[in-house]
Amino acid sequence: MAQAADNRLSETIELLAQLVAFDTESSKSNWPIIRFIENYLRERGVPYVIVPNADGDKAAIFATVGPMIDGGIILSGHTDIVPVEGQTWSSDPFVLRREAARLYGRGSTDMKGFDAVALSMIDEFRAAPLQKPIHILLSYDEETTCLGPVDTIKRFGKDLPMPRAAIVGEPTQMHVADAHKAVATYRTTVHGHEAHSSKPHLGANAIEGAAALVNELYAFARELAAAPDSAGRFDPPFSTISVGVIQGGTARNILAKECSFQWEFRPLPGVAIDWARKRLDSFAASTVLPRLQRHAPHARIETLTEIEVPGLAPEPGSDAETLALKLTRSNRTIAVSYATEGGRFQAGKVATIVCGPGSIDQAHQPDEFIEIAELEACIAFMRRLGDELR
Repeated sequence: MAQAADNRLSETIELLAQLVAFDTESSKSNWPIIRFIENYLRERGVPYVIVPNADGDKAAIFATVGPMIDGGIILSGHTDIVPVEGQTWSSDPFVLRREAARLYGRGSTDMKGFDAVALSMIDEFRAAPLQKPIHILLSYDEETTCLGPVDTIKRFGKDLPMPRAAIVGEPTQMHVADAHKAVATYRTTVHGHEAHSSKPHLGANAIEGAAALVNELYAFARELAAAPDSAGRFDPPFSTISVGVIQGGTARNILAKECSFQWEFRPLPGVAIDWARKRLDSFAASTVLPRLQRHAPHARIETLTEIEVPGLAPEPGSDAETLALKLTRSNRTIAVSYATEGGRFQAGKVATIVCGPGSIDQAHQPDEFIEIAELEACIAFMRRLGDELR
């Protein structure tokens, strides 16, 4: 068994190097890596389905090892990565570099490490033999919308088997996460009226309006922080708001005609995902817009919802939680503050947990790395999963 474990680890690292070599930034097509995975599956005689997006420039791939029946387990990963532009790397981010017990490369932790383990375990899963299937679903756009698996999830129980549980392999250092926050992102635009800055009463300064709105968002954020979740499972233990980008104006001495800002809300499970949006809309209508329209009746404020990713709510005793705790030989769950595709599976009536190799602290960083020991732990987890489904 030790020799088999060593071989599996070597194959996983080799496969990870191949996956890292694909630049799958979310703004780009992921077809090259999907074709590579397709060939990998074909070589092993594993049936699969490719599910393209509406534009046809990206796709998810859904493979099944074992009988094509309901009641299996999904191993869920994503193929996309965040940009490396503007980051200082010690070496080529798309060439896996090994130093001592670490493997460096973009996506090594988030989350091609998990993808590589799941794919490299196929030969062992096929040899089991399995009484219930193991499905591998590798998606796209997790880093932007988390919509990559949705079209596949819609087919569960129709032309694809209905699984009983999903394991989303985001980096948790192989702890079992049963909950995470949601995330909603917005773009708010204030439309004012230009005038000379020496006579502000002749116009409506969009930057002034945007500043009032941003101030209101952070006032709400302070209210949220002052009433943390009593369970204290999240870090931080409250819903958060952040403004990341603000743009507006043409010159110092011109009242700005337009100003926009991009912001996000990360609510705890059970908190309405549109709470902050409604709070801002109310303040805009009651306070900011009347000020702008005193001298510019046509002034307006628009907020566009860009992304809404559902949170993952705890389901104590669910099939996913019970199985994952057994496979990790643990008796406790954790919660994470980042969003994943887990909420999409849960919305599709699939019991879901998040559990994968690596630390989220390394995700999106220059010189991103994964500890080899984390891959070993994930391989052991997968072996126990195969044994459980025999």
